[in-house]
Amino acid sequence: MKKILPFILILSILAGCGGSDNEQNSASLDPEMLYKQKCASCHGAELEGIPSSQAPALTNIGSKLSKEEIEQIIIDGVSNMPAGLYKGSDAAAVAEWLAEKK
Repeated sequence: MKKILPFILILSILAGCGGSDNEQNSASLDPEMLYKQKCASCHGAELEGIPSSQAPALTNIGSKLSKEEIEQIIIDGVSNMPAGLYKGSDAAAVAEWLAEKK
């Protein structure tokens, strides 16, 4: 029994480590959470825009730009907005979420 207990403890620790990656991966695909992490400070928590940062409101951005156009802006940046805030599937997820705002 004394030899089995450390083995069980190690397995428990390793099993717990696997859950963190899955939670992080699913969180990175939550577009609203991604928006709040890197976009809300300039565009506002409610997509209202913040004039002092010269960031426009995004409340109806989907009626003005396509998902592809929004994704390109997220990747390349525009005006005061820096390039590369998100890339790949994260950029696509945020762009799709914003494109629904009409």
